[in-house]
Amino acid sequence: MSSPYSEYKYDSLEHSNAESGRHLTDFLIRLVKRMDGIERICDLGCGNGYLAGRLAGMGYHVTGIDASQSGVELARKAYISDKVEFICTAIDDSLSKTLLNNDNEFDLVISGDVIEHLYRPSVLLNSAFQILRPAGHLILGTPYHGYLKNIVFSVLNKWDKHHGVDWDGGHIKFFSVKTLGSLLARHDFINMNFYFCGRLPWLWKNMICHARKP
Repeated sequence: MSSPYSEYKYDSLEHSNAESGRHLTDFLIRLVKRMDGIERICDLGCGNGYLAGRLAGMGYHVTGIDASQSGVELARKAYISDKVEFICTAIDDSLSKTLLNNDNEFDLVISGDVIEHLYRPSVLLNSAFQILRPAGHLILGTPYHGYLKNIVFSVLNKWDKHHGVDWDGGHIKFFSVKTLGSLLARHDFINMNFYFCGRLPWLWKNMICHARKP
């Protein structure tokens, strides 16, 4: 059965979240630049290639993975370089076989605002773990949810809007630091550090976890 995520249609190279999306991408890139020994990167859920293309422009060798045919087609036309390739395939249990056909593991797997769209988020983490080299890095971004933010949503009567069901491709998982950290630990990731961006403290828009494979 195909993933609902595969139906998402891209019609431009602009980040889907406009200015806030570009801000998040800038934040992710700053994290990558702080790391030593990063040469090969896999962008899981690369969409229209916005993040992957920017990383390739910085000299990294990047493989972008997405289930959206329209997104991958846009990326291939826009980011033509020997530093980047885009593969249209689902993030599922067969992904590691698709990517490791030459026994080349990745130094970093990065995935921004993808896991919250997945019915089975464990599949993304399993795939990331399998394609990373030992001691490889994972950068995982997703919208932030926490106690104070939840109270604010309740007081302002914003829950219906936040959990809107009248559009395709919406969020079906909602993570806090505790629940995302627990999920990563169950998939054997270690050395987790959380970062936050967007809005005010404790009302953050996004959280980003940097973790390692043992």
